[in-house]
Amino acid sequence: MTEEQEIERVIPAITAIIEAFPKALISIDSFRSNVVKQAVKAGACIANDISAGKLDPKMIETIGDLQIPYCMMHMRGTPQTMKSLTDYKNITKEVLFYFSERVAAARAHNINDIIIDPGFGFAKTTHQNFELLNHLELFESLDIPLLAGVSRKSMIYKTLDITPKKALNGTTALHMVALQKGARILRVHDVQPAIECIKLFEQLDKPVSN
Repeated sequence: MTEEQEIERVIPAITAIIEAFPKALISIDSFRSNVVKQAVKAGACIANDISAGKLDPKMIETIGDLQIPYCMMHMRGTPQTMKSLTDYKNITKEVLFYFSERVAAARAHNINDIIIDPGFGFAKTTHQNFELLNHLELFESLDIPLLAGVSRKSMIYKTLDITPKKALNGTTALHMVALQKGARILRVHDVQPAIECIKLFEQLDKPVSN
């Protein structure tokens, strides 16, 4: 998809949502800085970038100028090449180093509201996804809100030998693991089950009443 095609698709959708739901908080998911810029003009207020600025050298500067929250994800290559780029010596350490470098670049452009997304399923094998999830608490060292996007992903349905449509139970199980290991934002397909999972998780930290 070209930049022009992306703009033609997302801007009318953002405009329609804002007209129908004026208080809606819209996130624009794009690795192109101009798309983000046009989306914010139309009413978007958060940017989600699967490349953390690596696919568009103007992205970090643009986010800094716009002063909006920025969710940066870990990925290697592009969506077309990432499946062949899964050679890691230590995936957790390498993803942590990636974010330390990308966060430093963001801070240098006065981006203060940052969210990090380990990028489950992006340039990672099923085993690597679980290894990353198992060490998710190490990302707390960055002192930045952590987003987990595992909802109905292949790490669930391939492991369970089911279809994505039947992966809600597995999704909820991994949501609880992610929350217990420090995730503070969940990207989901099924809102109500995720809310219920969060409510149950929050009970774990409540003091016992006398």
